Amino acid sequence: MTGKLSEAEKRYDEISEKLSDPDIISDQGQYAALMKEYKNLSPLVEKFREYKKAEADFEEAKEMLEESGADKELKEMAQLQLAESRELIAKYTDELKVMLLPKDPNDEKNVIVEIRAGAGGEEAALFANSLFRMYTMYAQIKGWRTETVNSNPTELGGFREISFSIEGDGAYAKLKYESGVHRVQRVPETEAQGRIQTSTVTVAVLPEMEAVDVEINPADLEYQTYRSSGAGGQHINKTESAIRIIHKPTGTVVECQEERSQFKNKDKAMKMLYTKLYEAKLNEQTSKIAEERRIQVGTGDRSERIRTYNFPQSRVTDHRIGLTLYKLDQFMNGNCDEVFEALAIADRAAKLAGSGNNE
Repeated sequence: MTGKLSEAEKRYDEISEKLSDPDIISDQGQYAALMKEYKNLSPLVEKFREYKKAEADFEEAKEMLEESGADKELKEMAQLQLAESRELIAKYTDELKVMLLPKDPNDEKNVIVEIRAGAGGEEAALFANSLFRMYTMYAQIKGWRTETVNSNPTELGGFREISFSIEGDGAYAKLKYESGVHRVQRVPETEAQGRIQTSTVTVAVLPEMEAVDVEINPADLEYQTYRSSGAGGQHINKTESAIRIIHKPTGTVVECQEERSQFKNKDKAMKMLYTKLYEAKLNEQTSKIAEERRIQVGTGDRSERIRTYNFPQSRVTDHRIGLTLYKLDQFMNGNCDEVFEALAIADRAAKLAGSGNNE
């Protein structure tokens, strides 16, 4: 571990020197790339320097205790410094192990979120809208930008399915654990007798990809235009502005009908196509990823759940980490970080355990 950290510190110092070089400052591309690397290395190097200081304090305290001429007061101070340094070394070691874990290269990317109503009919569609509201409110709290890509609304205000993008620093890192089946238990607005109904909604969170990430041959694409459809509205069914793109080699189909402009719909649909083809490429490369994807999203059946939202008890339970909070109202209003952070910590702990087994 120390070897990797020393290398990182050496590279950090090299970059620091280069950033004051006039030739590099004048080259915007190189300067931006170095600044990004410098920013990424900074927390690790700062923590490593704190670790080294704690080690130096520990050695100094040991030497003081070993000196026969040291008076009682000095020895007491040394004992205290020794204990404090030992605690800090252990703390910084744990923190550095986590910081050295390989980072998901997609963590800083924007995301495309797909929400689909599963079991439960109209109530599932209404809960799909509730989840859409929750994620957009969370994005608002984070200062991120959301934009609807495609939607299939119902007459009662739900969604059979909705796809939307979230743009912001670290959006994928925060939201990637949301992929899976979400189960809701509540009295539906459509239920006259007040009985609790269980419904499911599937969520898929994909890192947004660009043209540089995936190669697409224009000859492999088929474009179709059609009139927007939905639950109503003055611009519905007026012009053929909606776009459907079919990637013929894979059969992947993406659609966008949210904008009045055909050009804007095409641009959004292409982003979604890049994202879906990149995901398909990853799934082909490793069967493990494909299996995880199947488990995450599943079929929408009630039994395949990652989280339960129980409205009568105001309870939200994440089944993967066994976390239950009685703060459902807050959670549905976008205050999700307590659960999201717990999932990230559990993921890091699992990776740490895995890296320990591999050593």
